[in-house]
Amino acid sequence: MVKKKDDIDMGLSDDEKQALLRIARASIQAELAGNKPQAVKGQGTLEEKRGAFVSLKKRGRLRGCIGFIEAKKPLARTVEEMAVAAAFHDPRFEPLNKEELEELRLEISVLTPLRKVADTGEIEVGTHGLYIRKGGRAGLLLPQVATEYGWDGDTFLKETCRKAGLAPDAWRDPETEIYLFSADVFGEE
Repeated sequence: MVKKKDDIDMGLSDDEKQALLRIARASIQAELAGNKPQAVKGQGTLEEKRGAFVSLKKRGRLRGCIGFIEAKKPLARTVEEMAVAAAFHDPRFEPLNKEELEELRLEISVLTPLRKVADTGEIEVGTHGLYIRKGGRAGLLLPQVATEYGWDGDTFLKETCRKAGLAPDAWRDPETEIYLFSADVFGEE
């Protein structure tokens, strides 16, 4: 399991994190085999409604990433569904094939609820993820993205705007809504 210095304690035990990683991998394997993933039933924290993203990496490079921002379903179910979505329905990538499975490493980000930003000085790069919305456009970047690319706060804001299909400086517009969140990020070795 990958442990990062800026991990947020979301009340997940190491066993629960390992269970979520197993659920994610099993759901992808089931889909590749042409089977429906087994409906998972978690216990305790895994049954709590939480937002989460599943990221797939192949040789250290992103291969898919999809998630729910809001807590709509039990965490175990969210991870199951988002693993399949990241593997087969991320529009940036071709659907995963069986040959890639062995090289695939999974990372799960369990999110805190969104909090509207009153002052961009509140944003801590490496701790917070961003969700920016203006008009009918929205974009989200997970906390680890800014760290992986070595971005400062302004660059993180600009890149989140770009992800939303907005002008890079749209974050300065008073009509743009900026939200932050934290995440407990963990993954396979």
